[in-house]
Amino acid sequence: MIHHTIKCLLFGAGIFLISCGRHPGDAGAGSSRAAAPDPNALFALLPPERTHIDFRNTLTEGLNTNVLVYEYFYNGGGVAIGDMNGDGLQDIYFSGNMTENKLYLNKGGLQFQDITGSAGAGGRPGPWKTGVSIADVNGDGKPDIFLCYSGKVAGIRRVKQLFINQGNDANGIPHFIDEAAQYGLADSSYTTQAYFFDYDRDGDLDLLLLNHNPNSLPILNEVSTAAILKKTDPLCGVKLYRNEKGHFHDVTEQAGISSSALTYGLGAAIADIDGDGWPDIYISNDYNVPDCYYVNDRHGGFTNRLKETFGHISQFSMGNNVADINNDGLPDIFTLDMLPEDNRRQKLLFAPDNYEKFDLNLRSGFHYQYMRNMLQLNNGNGTFSEIGQLAGVAHTDWSWAPLIADFDDDGWKDLFITNGYLRDYTNMDFIKYMEAFTASKGRLKREDVLDIVDHMPSSNVSSYFFHNEGGNAVHFTNQSARWGVKLPSNSNGAAWADLDNDGDLDLIVNNINQAAFVYENRASQQGGHHYLQIKLAGGGLNTAGIGARLILYQKDKRQYLEQMPAQGYQSSVSSILHFGLGADPGIDSLVITWAGGKQQVLRNVRPDELLVVEEKDAERSYHPPVAPEPLFEETLPPLDYRHRASTLND
Repeated sequence: MIHHTIKCLLFGAGIFLISCGRHPGDAGAGSSRAAAPDPNALFALLPPERTHIDFRNTLTEGLNTNVLVYEYFYNGGGVAIGDMNGDGLQDIYFSGNMTENKLYLNKGGLQFQDITGSAGAGGRPGPWKTGVSIADVNGDGKPDIFLCYSGKVAGIRRVKQLFINQGNDANGIPHFIDEAAQYGLADSSYTTQAYFFDYDRDGDLDLLLLNHNPNSLPILNEVSTAAILKKTDPLCGVKLYRNEKGHFHDVTEQAGISSSALTYGLGAAIADIDGDGWPDIYISNDYNVPDCYYVNDRHGGFTNRLKETFGHISQFSMGNNVADINNDGLPDIFTLDMLPEDNRRQKLLFAPDNYEKFDLNLRSGFHYQYMRNMLQLNNGNGTFSEIGQLAGVAHTDWSWAPLIADFDDDGWKDLFITNGYLRDYTNMDFIKYMEAFTASKGRLKREDVLDIVDHMPSSNVSSYFFHNEGGNAVHFTNQSARWGVKLPSNSNGAAWADLDNDGDLDLIVNNINQAAFVYENRASQQGGHHYLQIKLAGGGLNTAGIGARLILYQKDKRQYLEQMPAQGYQSSVSSILHFGLGADPGIDSLVITWAGGKQQVLRNVRPDELLVVEEKDAERSYHPPVAPEPLFEETLPPLDYRHRASTLND
């Protein structure tokens, strides 16, 4: 993402920076207070005084702690949701890059208690914490916490932490012990996020580590690209771990997952994308490195089928999500990029495209990539059609977390997007300033770095909220201000959960140098729409039913959900699944297909309540539908001729 002009100027001027991984203090923060909330808005931003959530991801910039030393310095932290003490209320965990993580116990009434110290789940002090996942890793029925680390610090400070839930004390406070080493997960790679899922369908949870290279993308050509891709990088490359009786083993190479230094993973989505009953993986890569679409071969391996499946993809892919956007029962894919909405910021932040560079990427084996959000609509035949511009969601500035869920309970999934960047270091005006600054100084000193960084302007944009208009034509309307999302911020990780158990989805957002946002959803108060929530009780060691697929039928409508809490960006949403039903509370049936292949059909389901579904009650086996034989088949052409397009840049 970084503009290489900046680095060339700095290093050309003789500046040599070394990261030392020191422990910076708190830098203070901006206010999260907003104007009086609109009583008619769908969401209300709750002040910290009301919720007692005072977490802020504060960054302290210094000579060795800035974006010129570590390009992902402003990428932010995550949010994870789970009922940690089993009281029926969803608790919240925040990760802080340089600050202490926080675990807040839900006390009811949208009020929370900081139990980080007593619970023993705060993580190590200092940099650099990234994504956080909540999952029942050992299958004992209690949610555990997996914390990721990255940053240009010593490897010992990047070792992951797996906080195993030890149960509650007499006061209902859960306690945790770090057992990453015992489970074989004391890994020191540069990790963005972790994803627990059962890729081999043996009944326990395996692990995907989404990693990234801490250095900028090197200058590539056809030869160098091929050479780098062939070589495994254990610190930068993506990793797949198989769970074997409670101990995790690295099976990346055997599974066919690319784990080279050309890895800049910022988001991953895991779902049964091709509909064969086995989980697949979509990975978003930053820079010009193309995304990866790994299709599960059902025999313990994966095949990257990106090029034959997608005509084009995002260029600087950030967070992503997989969900059924148009209620056709097929999972669609949404990836985020960095293109601003208005013409002024587009011209201010980004230089024109370079045709020769684009052509070189293609010749190097990369894919057709364009700098905007991509909404890939599933055609149901192994291909996708990209409709981001048509759907109205193609440009949302420097974006991070896409959350796709039915926030107004009308029966159609909406879209929430966090965005913002603390320093717009691609700002063209800033680059001109730095060129003049460098020329005036002649030779820059190390102390000049902070002066340069201080002159980088902040984005100061607000997050986006898009309402799904429903119907056959997939289209979203920007309802950000109308729904109560107005306050400028630099927001990164985000998650949804029904924090007050009132039947609608609240929002939690992790901000840089600003108090975290807790948005109360008031759909239940405004009335008119119904809902259904489902808590899955999986059999065996997959107690939350990760990988289960649900279809809800209402007359001529259907909705599709898949259980995968780790989603969006560095975050995990609630494991309680949520269907909005619209004005009609009637439910014809609910079909649950578990990850292991068992299936059950529920009828006479009552709306507006939490339904607990147990895998042990599933009796019949699920068999994916067999595709019909094609009506036509391709034969050899009668003429021995093939058109070859000219590569001349005219």
